Amino acid sequence: MKRTEDRKGEKTMGIDLKDKKCLVFGMGVSGKAAAALLLREGARVILYDEKEGADLGVVRSFFEEKDNISFVCGRLPESIKQGIDLLILSPGVPMENPLVSGLSGFGVKTIGEIELAYACGKGRVLAITGTNGKTTTTTLLGDIMKAYSNREGKGRKVFVVGNIGDPYTACADRTEEDSVTVAEISSFQLETIETFKPSVSAILNITPDHLNRHHTMDNYIAMKRRITENQDEKDRVILNYDDPITRDMAKGMRPGVVFFTRKPEEYVPEEGRDLVSLKDGEIFYNDRSILRTDEVNLLGSHNYENIMAAVGMAVNAGVPDTVIRDTVREFKAVEHRIEFVDNKDGADYYNDSKGTNPDASIKAVEAMVKPCILIAGGYDKDSSYDELIEACKGKVKLLVLLGETAGKIRDCAEAHGFNEILFADSLEEAVRICHDNARPGDAVLLSPACASWDMFKNYEERGRLFKELVKSL
Repeated sequence: MKRTEDRKGEKTMGIDLKDKKCLVFGMGVSGKAAAALLLREGARVILYDEKEGADLGVVRSFFEEKDNISFVCGRLPESIKQGIDLLILSPGVPMENPLVSGLSGFGVKTIGEIELAYACGKGRVLAITGTNGKTTTTTLLGDIMKAYSNREGKGRKVFVVGNIGDPYTACADRTEEDSVTVAEISSFQLETIETFKPSVSAILNITPDHLNRHHTMDNYIAMKRRITENQDEKDRVILNYDDPITRDMAKGMRPGVVFFTRKPEEYVPEEGRDLVSLKDGEIFYNDRSILRTDEVNLLGSHNYENIMAAVGMAVNAGVPDTVIRDTVREFKAVEHRIEFVDNKDGADYYNDSKGTNPDASIKAVEAMVKPCILIAGGYDKDSSYDELIEACKGKVKLLVLLGETAGKIRDCAEAHGFNEILFADSLEEAVRICHDNARPGDAVLLSPACASWDMFKNYEERGRLFKELVKSL
C-alpha cells in the first residue's frame, strides 16, 4: 500500500484493494465501517471477532446480502488464515494480540482503520489527539471549518470523524481533492499508522491513561507523538506549553510548532514560533486578539485550552480570524452527549443520555479520565452488554442500574467478574446513590446504554431530568 500526493501536496488514492482478501479484526462500529469501505473498494472481506456468541444477525444486517463478506467468531480456522493479503485492526485490538502477531510473523500486512481510511481518502486532514479534550476540540474545529466553507462560498466538503460520530472509514471514499477531514485520533489508532499525515495536528495534553494497553507512560507518550511522525516542515503541530510532556515534545519536531498557553508570562519565546495565549480574559494568536473568554459558552480553564488549540489549528488551516471568532462565540457543548453538568462536592457529573445503545455508552465510558460511577439501564432493545462491561473494567468503580434492563445488565456484569453494583428504582434515587458514593476527583456519568421508553418519553426528557437533579444536590 502506497500513498501518493499531487503537486499541491493533497493526498490522492494510493491503494488497490480490488479482489484482495482482507481480514477485519473487530465487529464493533469501527470494524463494520472498515469492512464496508473495503467492500466498496472491491475487496473480499472476512469480518472477525475472537469473542464467541456475537449476534451475527445484527452484524449481518449492516451489510447487503450481495456483499462479498463472511463472518467468523471465536477461533479463526486455519483455512481462512491462508492467503490473507491485508489485516485491518479495530482500535480495541492491540498489536500484541496472539492472532495479530502470528499473522504478522507470516508476512501478512497489518494496518489500523485510520491508515486504511487515509489511504482510501483525499484532501486535507486536520488531526487531534491527547488524553483529554479531544471531543470538544474536534467538534469545535469541525464547526469552524464548516463555517469557513459556507461563508467563503468554497463549497468544499468538511467531514468530522472519530469517537464523536462517524468512523473515518465511513466517509473516506466520499472525500474529494479539496475536502477537509477533521479527525479525533486515539493512541490506539496511532499504534498502526504508516503513512497517515495530517497537514495540521494537535496534541492537547498527556496524563496517565490506557497503561493497561501501552504498559508504560513512555510507550503512551510515544504513541501520541506518532500523530506527527509523517509531517514535514510545511506542516504544523499545535502543542500545549503548560503540559511539560507536550512542551518537551517540541524538541526535534519536523513540523512547525505552535504552542498554546494559559500562562504566557512563563512562556520562553523562540524566533519564528507562533503562540496562542490566554491573557487577562482574552485569547490571542501572537499579538492578534481573537476573542474574549466572556464571549464564549464553554466555561473552565480546560475548555479555554480546547478553544486555543482549535484556534491554532484553524489559523494554520487558513481560516480568517473573523470566522474563528464568530464560530467560537456560537459554539455550545452538545446536549446529552458527554455533556458536563456540574461539579458537586468535588465530583464531576456528565449527562450522556443520548447513549441509547452499548456502543455509544462504551465511547462515553472511555472518555472518562477519572474514577467513574456509571448510571445505566432502561428500555430493553435486546442488546448485548458484554463489551460495555469489559469497557467498564479499570474505568468504572460503581455501576448504578435502573429500569427494565437492570437485572440483565447485572447478570452480564457478574458473569464478567464485575460486582460493584447497586440498584435504583428511579433516576432520582440513582443520582442520590451516586452522590453518596462519589468522592472528590470522581466522575458521575449517566450513559444508559438503553432507550428511555420504559421510564421517559425520550432520551432528552431523561437527560434534562438528570441535569435538574444534579443541580439540586
